[in-house]
Amino acid sequence: GPNTALLEARRMIQNENCEAVAVVAGDAVSSIGTEEFLRRANAGIGSTDLPSPVIPHGYSRVTQWQMDTYGVSREQLAKVAVLMSHQAAKHPIAVTRNRHTLDDVLNSPQITPQLNLLECARRVDGAASIIVASSRFLEKRNLLDKGNGGAGDVVVLSGGEASGPLYPPTIIDETLFSCESAARSAYSEAQLRPDEIDFFGLYDCFPICFLRAIESVGLAEKGEGGQWIDEQYDRVLQDESYVLPVNTHGGLLACGAPWEAPIMFAVYEAIRQLTGTAGQQQINDARRALIF
Repeated sequence: GPNTALLEARRMIQNENCEAVAVVAGDAVSSIGTEEFLRRANAGIGSTDLPSPVIPHGYSRVTQWQMDTYGVSREQLAKVAVLMSHQAAKHPIAVTRNRHTLDDVLNSPQITPQLNLLECARRVDGAASIIVASSRFLEKRNLLDKGNGGAGDVVVLSGGEASGPLYPPTIIDETLFSCESAARSAYSEAQLRPDEIDFFGLYDCFPICFLRAIESVGLAEKGEGGQWIDEQYDRVLQDESYVLPVNTHGGLLACGAPWEAPIMFAVYEAIRQLTGTAGQQQINDARRALIF
């Protein structure tokens, strides 16, 4: 995916004498009909015991396991969609323009027993591109420290990768998840701690992904993600101007998910934050970002 491509671009510059590498991603999933979209999505998973729509049912299975294992509630998961709509409503390119309420989410059409429509990533067409360049490339063109419209250069410090099964097996346990391993690798290479990160761009195609991500990157302890979501939800209700330092663009749930490109949107949002160009969603003194 785009994160891997970004790390590969960094490697090519560091080790292969490349000077500039373009990372480009895009897809068109809203301009095809729902029936054709489901056919392609289901076919992409391959043989499985899961019913159609296969992908939501797979995440629904993991959601139920998380609820049974750690006691996360249906309402806590639904609050993720509320939080992301709060973020998206203030972002210039997000497709979600209005904030959802908890009732909106819980009363939206059911897709699986643990997922409703507003808890699924927003299907959109879209694309994004990022150019990763060496310092020597920028210096030769008198661009060093002048990138991003003069706001300054952003440097790729580290990265971590790990993988798990394509779809959840019948029996789920903690060995299924690889996200903690990837996060540990990135933190270790950069020699940083979670409390030294100012912005988090987290994968959130469904609320369970967001919950597992906040625990994996250290925003919450394992099993305590639901409580963290409650706390952030309460802050948003008390102060609509509050800037949650996670997915300030709204993530896949509210900004939009062009299948292969949404993490590029998170990278773009990280650049906006680190260069002080995020407008009313700007995090104060943002210096470091983690994209997951």
